[in-house]
Amino acid sequence: MPDYKELYFKMFRASEQAVNVLIAVQRECEELYISSSEPDCKVIRLSAETDKGADEE
Repeated sequence: MPDYKELYFKMFRASEQAVNVLIAVQRECEELYISSSEPDCKVIRLSAETDKGADEE
């Protein structure tokens, strides 16, 4: 007969490790995002024909 208590603890430990890995990676990504410079944004104008069509609606 399997030792269900040991099986439960093994699953619990593996689940806890998985959650800890996800938390660590999330923190690492947040730090990378915070420390990165802001991207250069450019406004791209649509053609006059597209703007005219939008005004007519």
